[in-house]
Amino acid sequence: MFRDTKAFSGFSVDNLEKARQFYEGTLQIKVTELSEMNVLNLHVAGGNPLVIYEKPNHTPATFTILNFPVADIKVTVEQLKALGVTFESYDWPGIKTDDDHIFRGGGPLIAWFTDPAGNILSVIEEER
Repeated sequence: MFRDTKAFSGFSVDNLEKARQFYEGTLQIKVTELSEMNVLNLHVAGGNPLVIYEKPNHTPATFTILNFPVADIKVTVEQLKALGVTFESYDWPGIKTDDDHIFRGGGPLIAWFTDPAGNILSVIEEER
């Protein structure tokens, strides 16, 4: 039924303008606005836009909603930190981040951070 459908994803935030500033300004993603619907479209490479909408009773996602593949995670984390992005620290069974806030416990290297609405995002190092 949906094999040939170009699906897209969306998520909520508590403040659309703060989201625009973060995604467009800090992360340098192209953002357009559908003002008649009061939503933002994030234009990422390789697919359909991601829809961001403001929700008055927004609750941040408790899981990673968006992963950004990067060539060098250490450099990317340093660059994002210089832009004011704060990374998450985890010390859970099976998931422990190091002093650089990077998980190196098997599988791809990954580091998590949040957007201004508290949604969890990640940078994940592409395999070489």
